[in-house]
Amino acid sequence: MGKLVVAAAVAGWAIPIAALVNSVVPEPYMDEIFHVPQAQQYCHGDFLTWDPMITTPPGLYYVSLAYLASFFPVAWMFRVAETFDVLCSTTVLRSTNVIMAMVCAVLFHDLLLCIRPGIGERKATTYAILVALYPVHWFFTFLYYTDVASLAAVLAMYLFCLKKHFWISAMFGAFSILFRQTNVIWIIFFAANGAISYIQDLYPKDNVSHENIEATHQSDKVVSGRDNKTAAQGLRRRRINSPMSKKVVVSESSKLYNSLAEEVWDICLKLWNSKCEVLIAFAPFIFVMVAFVAFIIWNGGIVLGAKEAHVVSPHFAQFLYFGLVSAAALLPWHFTPSRILDLFHLSGKNKTCSFLAVLMGFGLSFIAVHFFSIAHPYLLADNRHYTFYIWRKVIQVNWMMKYMLIPLYVYSWFSIINILGKTQKRVWVLSFVLSVALVLVPAPLIEFRYYTIPFVTLVLHFPVIGNGKLLALGLLYVAADLFTLVMFLFRPFHWEHEPGTQRFMW
Repeated sequence: MGKLVVAAAVAGWAIPIAALVNSVVPEPYMDEIFHVPQAQQYCHGDFLTWDPMITTPPGLYYVSLAYLASFFPVAWMFRVAETFDVLCSTTVLRSTNVIMAMVCAVLFHDLLLCIRPGIGERKATTYAILVALYPVHWFFTFLYYTDVASLAAVLAMYLFCLKKHFWISAMFGAFSILFRQTNVIWIIFFAANGAISYIQDLYPKDNVSHENIEATHQSDKVVSGRDNKTAAQGLRRRRINSPMSKKVVVSESSKLYNSLAEEVWDICLKLWNSKCEVLIAFAPFIFVMVAFVAFIIWNGGIVLGAKEAHVVSPHFAQFLYFGLVSAAALLPWHFTPSRILDLFHLSGKNKTCSFLAVLMGFGLSFIAVHFFSIAHPYLLADNRHYTFYIWRKVIQVNWMMKYMLIPLYVYSWFSIINILGKTQKRVWVLSFVLSVALVLVPAPLIEFRYYTIPFVTLVLHFPVIGNGKLLALGLLYVAADLFTLVMFLFRPFHWEHEPGTQRFMW
């Protein structure tokens, strides 16, 4: 029932708003001027012509072809379209992402129930609708960009990996690369953590304590709302009634890893001892990785076209931007008095280590900001994107501002890592941080679209919060959505040096 509610809710706002967008902006805009003609070439049956300005593989066009083929017989029957390519209008192609947005919301709903079985159907439905309203993701639901379909493929890959359907998961992983090449990092991330989970099933006795500790954290957090309280009480009853409960209490301090190094060493030993089983189970992901390496060698790089504008760069400041943007977009988790006090209390437990960690955070952030803040020519020249104004009016408003933002960067990342560390193993947190860095640091252009997949991953693994905070955050998202929609549709402007109407967008 929750899936239907989620899909209906997304369709309820996406379909009328898509119709409004298409009525006001009927012609391709921005990157659509490359994607729409290319998809139309495929509709004509021409699969050999390729626009050299397109940087990503043709996954979106394949999805659109399958989508159009699903209702072409009906259109032909009623003589709406005599040929397949007539249906490949900008409006119809854009509607591909409306369907993909519904798929994303349903997949998120299922993932949340899989990761947190005690969360309850109602809360999972609420979270899925909230993520569908996330402003950057929401905005590109109505344009013919690759981002929404890319997120759908990655979420499907993760869901099937959690369910241990590794061949299907690898298939969706390979398909996700056809939308955006950097999704290969998320294939590695989910496959690696899937392998760790797989060996834990092979050594159940060694993981009894840690699993119960994680259940304790999750049940303590899932206490907002009537359904969640019931689930948490159920988890407590199971722990108390379990014959292993006394052993768990006694062995918690001895079974938990004392350091990240111990956890990594223990995982490496188990992986080595079970290497044959792991290699056989995760062979599909190995095939995908080999194929991707072959593609890079054949292509001479990771991007397809416009290679001179997408050169791999050491853009370490991008990593810091993601932390702050994600923390701001998840305001109730990070910027509350209780959260700040929690971090101060944590730092007071081990003052020496906390001081060194904070000092290192500030030092590395200063180096990243001072030496590795990249201003891409597109960022400086294109005043249609909000990042243009954030760069000019905030980060570069004066020479001090970029350094004054460092405390916010450090706080955001410390808060993210601390929250993840309460429910995830240290190796999971470390691999997530590394994955975010590998995806974002090489990208010279600041694009909030690049943050969507790691952002959604954070929401999936953050503790559950109360309905009041969720409602407040949802209202903030709706306000941002309406603002960006109004600015895009009804505040157009013109360039003196170039004909045509220009519009504000993410």
